[in-house]
Amino acid sequence: MTDKCNICPRKCGADRSINTGVCSVGDKIKIARAAPHFWEEPCISGTKGSGTVFFSGCNMKCIFCQNYEISSGGNGKVITPERLTEIYNELIEQGVHNINLVTPTHFSQQIIETLEKPLPVPVVYNSGGYDSVETLRTFEGKVQIYLPDMKYMSSALAEKYSKAKDYPEVAKNAIREMFRQTGEFEFDDNGIMQKGVVIRHLMLPGQLENTLDVIDWVSDEFGDKVIFSLMSQFTPNEKCTLPELQNTITQEEYNKAVDYMYLCGIENAYVQDFSSAKKEYTPPFDLSGV
Repeated sequence: MTDKCNICPRKCGADRSINTGVCSVGDKIKIARAAPHFWEEPCISGTKGSGTVFFSGCNMKCIFCQNYEISSGGNGKVITPERLTEIYNELIEQGVHNINLVTPTHFSQQIIETLEKPLPVPVVYNSGGYDSVETLRTFEGKVQIYLPDMKYMSSALAEKYSKAKDYPEVAKNAIREMFRQTGEFEFDDNGIMQKGVVIRHLMLPGQLENTLDVIDWVSDEFGDKVIFSLMSQFTPNEKCTLPELQNTITQEEYNKAVDYMYLCGIENAYVQDFSSAKKEYTPPFDLSGV
């Protein structure tokens, strides 16, 4: 990679061969877990699991992050691109439906090397939505499924909770590019996604208006050509001290959002049961499969 890292919208210019970037990692691939995962959307996890590779570091700075021990805590093990390719094959041998690259943005250039040879299963690019269009274009033809977040439509919220005031416009452009690459979603005969975009939105307590704005944008921009995943699983963590983020969302908030989603004509959607708001749904970052 070049001396100055500008592969994500932060454009921090760090020489990651010497120092860490805003993403909290250097220029060597670092991962914390590689294993079949059964808690993604049903069209991703299916019955055999999604072959998730959890990368350490993150270009977002979400104060409510459930994966903070790897996103900013430094947990993980440095591996080579050759080892990453081996991990793909080991997961495929276990029968997973896809290879799911979780928070891959800051290792984009290294990951590209591992995808030169097509895999026999779809590749999922699973990000916070804070991606540059230029970097995403390098994955064209190598990624079949994009699984981005659309966290905020409010710049003020994005700045307050993720230190990314430009998040709304950046994520809009990123998701448009993702859709341009994949087109409308397609499933196989078993209901497993083969290509397309799944847009996730995690509801935050007391921020129903933000959620409704996200729903409006998804409906207006894509109609029924993408899958929308409305998530209720926000769980307070000990690293976040803001009073308004010390609770889960309410059943009333979630019901209003679901009703509005259907009112807007979004039918290709996943909703969650309130039991999803549990820490147990965060996998152990114990170097399994690394």
